[in-house]
Amino acid sequence: MNKLTNASFSQLVVQYERLVYTVCFQLVRDAAAAEDLTQETFLSAYLHRDAIPPGYERQWLCRVATNKAKDYLQSAYQRHTLLPGEDNIPPGLSPPAEETVLRRSAAAEIRDLILHMRQPYQPVCRLCLLEEKTPEEAALALGRPVKTIYTQLSRGKRMLREALERSGNDDMLSP
Repeated sequence: MNKLTNASFSQLVVQYERLVYTVCFQLVRDAAAAEDLTQETFLSAYLHRDAIPPGYERQWLCRVATNKAKDYLQSAYQRHTLLPGEDNIPPGLSPPAEETVLRRSAAAEIRDLILHMRQPYQPVCRLCLLEEKTPEEAALALGRPVKTIYTQLSRGKRMLREALERSGNDDMLSP
């Protein structure tokens, strides 16, 4: 068992706080949340300091930080889903009006691009991207092999990305 003293734990925090913050930020992409998760990681480390394997402090802290960030991303608050109609958005959580307008115009542009794609990509992209069908459901609906649907969907997405890059909206297809 590794018994960390308060001084050695403080040294551990100083040594790894930037690394832990970076791990959290890379996963949650929110500076304030990453700061909170960093604090939670070190609180957990302090409470379980006897369980930290000697010589593996860095790996152990990174694993705890990763798990904290994953838990945060899966939490009910983070995954809140809203019903159609933006008046259902709780106060303070609604995006700025400009962002909403840009998102809607980008969605309309993507929809138009999909509806004007050439065969055989148009029906596949329409089903999978607009109607949110799985490739298996699209294969069944179109009477095509699933592997063909995956290939056509991949090529269709590439065509969409290229069209958006030409129009200057290449960030609209980012995950």
